Amino acid sequence: MISRGPTVAGTTRNSRKAYTREVMSIVGEPSKHYKSEIMLEFGDPGPEVWKFPQDDPLVITPIIRNYPVMRVLVDNGASVDILFYYIFIRMGYNDSQLTPSNAPIYGFNHVECKVEGAIQLPVTIWEEPREATQMLNFQVVKTASTYNAIMGITGIHAFKAVPSTYHMVLKFPTRNGVGEARVDQKMAHSCYIVALRPNRTEGQVLPIEDMDVRENDEL
Repeated sequence: MISRGPTVAGTTRNSRKAYTREVMSIVGEPSKHYKSEIMLEFGDPGPEVWKFPQDDPLVITPIIRNYPVMRVLVDNGASVDILFYYIFIRMGYNDSQLTPSNAPIYGFNHVECKVEGAIQLPVTIWEEPREATQMLNFQVVKTASTYNAIMGITGIHAFKAVPSTYHMVLKFPTRNGVGEARVDQKMAHSCYIVALRPNRTEGQVLPIEDMDVRENDEL
């Protein structure tokens, strides 16, 4: 689980207290603003789609700015969206393009992870013929990871998406109906295996062929 960071509750103690009071004061039904006319349904994935049993993570390949970025973990246990520094540099950015961010991020064992800064980038998820694009505020972190980026609660909510690790799909509403971002199970399983290796060295990542970050001429 990844917590803290610049969430809707803010970064100060007073803002978080105010947010808590606001949430605790909610009564009755949610506002109509949060209701959607599109139903996101999940059926039986079927044995011909995925190899079962599986406990693979939900890993997708969205377009971030103009690049298809592989190994992006969809994690509703993360409170913020994270872009790892290695990929940030490979995408052609540098530190001068980061917005200062003084909100620390905490992972397992409540260990603090320093944030290099924040950057807002357009993210597109799709499976033809339906797609959706949102601007996400990524926290750039310089640390070892099996993944190139993490789409946390803020990103999932921005797309009004619903992830299902059982069905290995992220579903989201679009103007043309329900969109889907399906998982490459081979890639997801590779991430899972690398993350479990007890002797992997600090900064170890998957082979370069599994790290697709290249210019997309169509965008």
